[in-house]
Amino acid sequence: MKQSPGKPGGQWKTVGELFLCTLKIGAFTFGGGFAMIPIMQREFVTKRGWVSETDILDIFAIAQSIPGVIALNSSLFIGHKIAGRRGAAAAALGVSLPSLCVISVLSLFYTQFQQNIYLTAALRGVRPCVVALILQAVFKLGKPAVKDLAGWILAALGFGLVAFWGVNPIFVILGAGLGGFLLQKLTRKRRGRDGP
Repeated sequence: MKQSPGKPGGQWKTVGELFLCTLKIGAFTFGGGFAMIPIMQREFVTKRGWVSETDILDIFAIAQSIPGVIALNSSLFIGHKIAGRRGAAAAALGVSLPSLCVISVLSLFYTQFQQNIYLTAALRGVRPCVVALILQAVFKLGKPAVKDLAGWILAALGFGLVAFWGVNPIFVILGAGLGGFLLQKLTRKRRGRDGP
């Protein structure tokens, strides 16, 4: 049975698990933060039950909206939610360490790696896989996020604005937040008028 963070030594055990979990995510995820989303969802929600589906959606939305790298931002929020400041530090270190090590090595041998036909071929194979991971995250996280007609309209509008009109995603996210707020206010006002 797992120790809970409230018991003596429980929080440090959780912090250690959090570090190892994010270290694994950072080491085996290619394609940046968006490719990490389905893996984080599986590790933190499905496998360990540390975070709810709703919470992780909110975390991803906030992590995408604020400056910084989505993987690091998400890890900080998730770590803090699970084990406070220690958890945030452990998660941030865990997710960043593999990239830092790989980049340090690659920077020393950049020109050799750049012209290596085997590495180029491997990366050509990895790219479609990254797209598949991102699409899987969209479908898996989209189910609990888009529940009604208003949600589908906002999702379609947001996609259209970014994909076809080139609107900055930050403005789309801020606009969607404002739209959700106004829609909630309108719904409450209508319910108040109609009665319970």
